[in-house]
Amino acid sequence: MFNDMIPTYREMFTICAIAFLCLMSGSHSAPLECEDLVKALDQLDSRHLEGRWALVSGGFSDPELLELFKHRNSSSINVSFFPGTSDISYTPTVEAGGKCFSQPYNVSVEGSILTFDAQYQINLTVTFIYTSCPDCLVMRYDTETKKVQRLFLFSRRREVEQNEMDEFRAQVKCLKMSPPVVLDPTKELCPEQSVEIKEKQ
Repeated sequence: MFNDMIPTYREMFTICAIAFLCLMSGSHSAPLECEDLVKALDQLDSRHLEGRWALVSGGFSDPELLELFKHRNSSSINVSFFPGTSDISYTPTVEAGGKCFSQPYNVSVEGSILTFDAQYQINLTVTFIYTSCPDCLVMRYDTETKKVQRLFLFSRRREVEQNEMDEFRAQVKCLKMSPPVVLDPTKELCPEQSVEIKEKQ
């Protein structure tokens, strides 16, 4: 009877194989989840993208940029497409110290990636990544060396739901950044400026 309790070589091999597969499955579950969370969108919907978006939260890999970010009270972007092209006018606006700062940029769009016109000498690439929030944008800013510099959460609303914020926090964590800073939704945005978009020559 005692001998019957001793597993055979074949049984030992089966047990080890199953254990190995379980370990492999467990070790890959977290990276796969992150892979989905930070996956770039296949294509942008221009109708969804156009208009004004309030910045809700930001995550950074650079402590200096993080400290600068903390000095702003509110921020937004305004996106308009040039007629007949896939290029856009991208205008970020920041309120800090009681003053509003705004600068329009011409940006080219390819798939889910924005590239700044060379005239601005901005060595950043912006990629739109996954979000389950229906009225949000999550934008990843990468340097020339492909290093992720920051991750921003924008929304049509000033404040998102807890589960939407938790998802963004998870995305920031996946990219190995410091915990995101959430802007105060009670702080007013700068007045929206009317910008006339003419056909590019």
